[in-house]
Amino acid sequence: MVLPDFDYLAPKTLEEASNLLHELGEHAMVIAGGCDTFPPMKQGAFADCQYIIDLKHIPGLDKIEYDEKEGLKIGCLVKLFDIQTSALVKEKNPAVAQAAKYIASTQVRNKGTLMGNICAAVPSCDGGPILIAQNAKILVKGHDENRAVPAEDFFTGVKKTCLAYDEIATHIVVPPLGEDERAAYIKFATRKAMDLAIVGVAAWLKMDGETVADARIALGAVATTPILAPAAGEFLVGKKLDDAVLEACGVIAMNSCRPISDVRASAEYRRDMVRVFTKRAIRKAIEGYEGDAI
Repeated sequence: MVLPDFDYLAPKTLEEASNLLHELGEHAMVIAGGCDTFPPMKQGAFADCQYIIDLKHIPGLDKIEYDEKEGLKIGCLVKLFDIQTSALVKEKNPAVAQAAKYIASTQVRNKGTLMGNICAAVPSCDGGPILIAQNAKILVKGHDENRAVPAEDFFTGVKKTCLAYDEIATHIVVPPLGEDERAAYIKFATRKAMDLAIVGVAAWLKMDGETVADARIALGAVATTPILAPAAGEFLVGKKLDDAVLEACGVIAMNSCRPISDVRASAEYRRDMVRVFTKRAIRKAIEGYEGDAI
């Protein structure tokens, strides 16, 4: 299969890119790495696309920055491999580095971006759960106004986001982890590399000594979008993390999801793996990634 005909546009500023999107409407698509655009196009997807707007010529979108108040700021052109290997990300938020490592293959991670992963909005995307669990925000450039969208509200359906046709997602902002805060993402797939997640679970915990002061649990591949499991997080608050509490939390998370059966796993199996991997994600958040090869 070959790519269909389209016009390639390479704006030099976000303003120019936004104006092009507004002018060309739904016949145009924005790309960063293109990993979730060009392969489907060869199979007949995006049949209405007549224009490709490539963002890689716009300066400043390929940076990873950190602010003590705002946290990690990841530009839409930052490659997954650069997130995975970034000393800054591994120091400030190793769970984000781990989530990037889980996505696809080394070859894809050298081209693809975290923003592209979440904008593709497949239910099993690995970027979604860790961003939702950590209450990250997606910065969006619109033709008339800019906005910051909570990651929890970014996904609206299978391969659908809240972005309007003339909006560009420019940055991901992940709040800083305090000294008493922990986060982790764990993916379950048939193979360690390249496979889509059968189940993905992210956990964020704020501790008060040995007691949980706050918690958020997010799930991937078990609903039409990555989702927050609020009841599971709320259950942990005020409790010490013993085996009984972790098991009960896993059951609550399991009952919060709505998986389907497909060629990779049955709905029943996915539900039980949510129970198991919720416990593991919480333990991993407490243990941390020190010594792990990210």
